[in-house]
Amino acid sequence: MKKSRVLNELKAEFPSLSENEALARLLVSGFISQLNPMVDELSDVKTAVSEAVTNCIVHAYRNTVGKVRMLVRIYDGSEVYIRITDTGCGIENLDKAMEPLFTSSPDEDRAGLGFTVMESFMDTLSVRSALGKGTTVTMRKKLRSRVQKDYNAG
Repeated sequence: MKKSRVLNELKAEFPSLSENEALARLLVSGFISQLNPMVDELSDVKTAVSEAVTNCIVHAYRNTVGKVRMLVRIYDGSEVYIRITDTGCGIENLDKAMEPLFTSSPDEDRAGLGFTVMESFMDTLSVRSALGKGTTVTMRKKLRSRVQKDYNAG
């Protein structure tokens, strides 16, 4: 099996402020637009990133402000890799947190669908978490690019 090459990479770090959820969507959208993705795929990726960043803002750093790190890579073959990391409180029971409709904030009008949305819009979803150390969400999606670019040309 051929190993994929990283063709481009974006790294961003920003405070866990609610207004930065829109920033994360804008960054990922602008960055992957070089692949000329289908509109529905672009929307899927933006929504998944929004959910991951919102989890950091709402849950990881409850009542505090911390750092959210985002890494986006484009691999040959139009695959997008996204990693969202926080160093917040971590998730006590990851299996439970991944269940649809589970929320650790039932009094706050939260639907408990964040991980479900991420999983349904991306090809793969992986979540690692450690109490007191933070959480890392890794997602991948293969895009059906409308026009393939030749990154080796000129």
